[in-house]
Amino acid sequence: MVTSDSQNVTLGEAAGRFLARLSAGEREASQPEVYRFARWYGWERPFANLAAPEVASYAEQLSLSDTDYARRLELVRAFLAWAKKEGWSRTNLATHLKAKKVKSELQAAARKVKTEPISLTQQKHDEMEAELAALKKRRYELIDEMRRAAADKDFRENAPLHAAREERGHVEGRIRELEGTLKAATIIGGKREPALKTGIGDSVVLCDLASGAEMCYRLVDPREVDPLRGKISSASPLGKALMGRCDGEVVEITVPAGKLRYQIKQIKR
Repeated sequence: MVTSDSQNVTLGEAAGRFLARLSAGEREASQPEVYRFARWYGWERPFANLAAPEVASYAEQLSLSDTDYARRLELVRAFLAWAKKEGWSRTNLATHLKAKKVKSELQAAARKVKTEPISLTQQKHDEMEAELAALKKRRYELIDEMRRAAADKDFRENAPLHAAREERGHVEGRIRELEGTLKAATIIGGKREPALKTGIGDSVVLCDLASGAEMCYRLVDPREVDPLRGKISSASPLGKALMGRCDGEVVEITVPAGKLRYQIKQIKR
């Protein structure tokens, strides 16, 4: 039953009371997500005004790529279930907080993408390895920052701890992405035997048939795109049109302004 007193309890107050009853370890694990939920709907908002459809939509703002996606939902469910026992809501709002139905499909698609072969130049491969090494070093720095921040017993507003956790989540995600890419990558050497058709790693000299202007692009994996250096994705409209082509061929792409036609003047490897 929701009493007049419980109707005045705000989300922020409810979060603080919930965390205060937990053990130190449980409080440290739950505080970031419970506070994030309270801030999402308004720290000063009366808990009793929180509606089921709103709670149901909370999962939509979480990233499916988070490895702790399910755990984060469980922490909020525990908070909502306890709030019902305290009489702050008429129903158990925890039952409305459900994981996205497409989660398993997206994970399967992500696994499939990771297994596909990836072609990288030696330069890009070296850059990614350097980034991976730097991130692994940063990982240990963040662990130390979290340890020092956790020494502060005021869990209500431990901004340094929260910030370190957030950054570590991004760092760990990027580390996994880089490791997966490097594991599946094939390095494109600069001494391949000449082939008749264009492929990733090739530089293509084009002639615009409308203006006569010449330009040079290098076809690269989408992860290596750098327009300022003439590197275009093999998955872009122009990249797709150029893949598997030979010297002298004319390619055509459709753009909002009409159609552009280019002739391949030279393929460089």
